[in-house]
Amino acid sequence: MRPQVRLGLIGYGAIGKHIEAAGLENIELVSVLVRRPRNDAKLTHEPERFFAHRFDAVAECAGHEAVRAHGQRVLEHGADLLVTSVGAFTDPALFDRLLAAAKANGRRLILPSAGIGALDILSSAAVGGLDSVTVTVRKDPSAWKGTVAETLCDLDALTEPTVVFDGPVREGARLYPQNVNISAAAAIAGLGLDRTRVVIVADPTITTHIVELEAEGAFGRFSFKEDVAVSAENRKTGKLVAMAMVKSVRQLASTLVVAA
Repeated sequence: MRPQVRLGLIGYGAIGKHIEAAGLENIELVSVLVRRPRNDAKLTHEPERFFAHRFDAVAECAGHEAVRAHGQRVLEHGADLLVTSVGAFTDPALFDRLLAAAKANGRRLILPSAGIGALDILSSAAVGGLDSVTVTVRKDPSAWKGTVAETLCDLDALTEPTVVFDGPVREGARLYPQNVNISAAAAIAGLGLDRTRVVIVADPTITTHIVELEAEGAFGRFSFKEDVAVSAENRKTGKLVAMAMVKSVRQLASTLVVAA
């Protein structure tokens, strides 16, 4: 029998609650770090109380600021770090700092597939060399509320798909920190944040989230498309994200690992 994995969570929203509810075999949820006080002994808003525990792995499910504030400490604390807010790594200094901390402490910085598939074939293709990678993210206008898109168009008045960004992932993921972390994951798996293109679309004709990934290189070419239901807890993310994180956490303690 595999040893039990002591897990910490940073964030207790649409993703964190699903991880807890999954009741995963050989995974012990030790503590959850949240922003505000909660009436639950396992949840704490005090980082010192959270880090008083020993973890084998910590899953970040709380946003870019959580990665900046706590990522390095997790690794130096002796735990692997699973990052969902991969767009935080548009900051190269942060990325380098966490990689260095992981190496120095013999731990892993893990970027789960989360909301996007095909990272396995993309990272495999990168071994032989890639020429181009484009990620297109389409969500209904409500998903772009509270973002820079509101300064570019009247989201409530849109009647047809409207491109609100077209450019390198490093800039797109920085401008839309809650919406296109998947593009940063694809970029790190493939051509990098500066050479991977992301097209961001506010589309009033859809009620789902549609992500398309296209790549060309020495291997040939491939295209991937997903059309996923929207999370009931957060319209900026899809239901698949929480499901994928449950899979990634489960594999920390699994005897059988598929699509590692």
